[in-house]
Amino acid sequence: MQSPLLNRFKQAAEKAGIQATAFMKESGSRVAAESRGLAQSFSLPGEAEKCAKILESFLADPSHPESALNSIPKAVLQRARGLAVFQVLKAGFVFSGTARFHAAGGKAGSGLVIARLPTGEWSAPSCIGTAGVGWGLQIGADLTDFVIVLNNDEAVRAFSMGGNVTVGGNVSATAGPIGTGAGVQTSLAQPAPMFSYSKSKGLFAGLSLDGTILIERKDANRDFYGSPIPARDILEGRVPPPEVASRMYEVIEAAEGLDESGVPGEAYYPGEHAEHIPVSAAGGYNVGGAPGGNSTVFDADRQ
Repeated sequence: MQSPLLNRFKQAAEKAGIQATAFMKESGSRVAAESRGLAQSFSLPGEAEKCAKILESFLADPSHPESALNSIPKAVLQRARGLAVFQVLKAGFVFSGTARFHAAGGKAGSGLVIARLPTGEWSAPSCIGTAGVGWGLQIGADLTDFVIVLNNDEAVRAFSMGGNVTVGGNVSATAGPIGTGAGVQTSLAQPAPMFSYSKSKGLFAGLSLDGTILIERKDANRDFYGSPIPARDILEGRVPPPEVASRMYEVIEAAEGLDESGVPGEAYYPGEHAEHIPVSAAGGYNVGGAPGGNSTVFDADRQ
């Protein structure tokens, strides 16, 4: 026979569980609705402005050369065949069951991808959106900015031709180096097709792209360019770069022209918790989950 105190404790726990579950179901519906709106309600001019600001935070400021020590390296940028820039809202919530706690979350976001043309200039931007669902202990909402450096034509084609691209499978990615000097050159000796960079709360972090899907936003491209132009044509230079993206190009050009002569050679990889991992000790690491694991990062209908 259970004591009155134990019965009261069990009743209180059950009531709390029922209330938490109801609250989280309501919160989950609201998060899902807001995430869908975020992925569906952007325009190319707005994305160009946002991506310019994201690139400003990832690239060195020529007026402050020492900023190169905590930026995507100039050498990485100069040899890049393309850039994908986007922002992801990851909203999480926790709800309690009868005997255990569960956690779930959703991801939604948007951005742009551009490619370097044979002339050395940058293509017009093609719109991308993100979506996905992740599991883990996460409460509240968090915005994360991403820059993916496309290191070869294979990576650019992945964003041009449609179909699925899997990190660690079809096209691999590693966390990209930060800083300057010989360590950066070492990382560029045999680079992965893509370098991934992310910032959360203003700090570089080696966050996994696991579960994140990048989708070609044909509707947004059509609305801006006036016709259903495929991403392939945009990224191959068949569309002139629009004036609304000029700030984004200016930020990239300024970082490529940075004078690093007075900056010490220091390079690192950002760890999952924003720690600095020396380039010489790491040599790059997988960002698609466990080494050798697969993670879909691009999904679009074939052209």
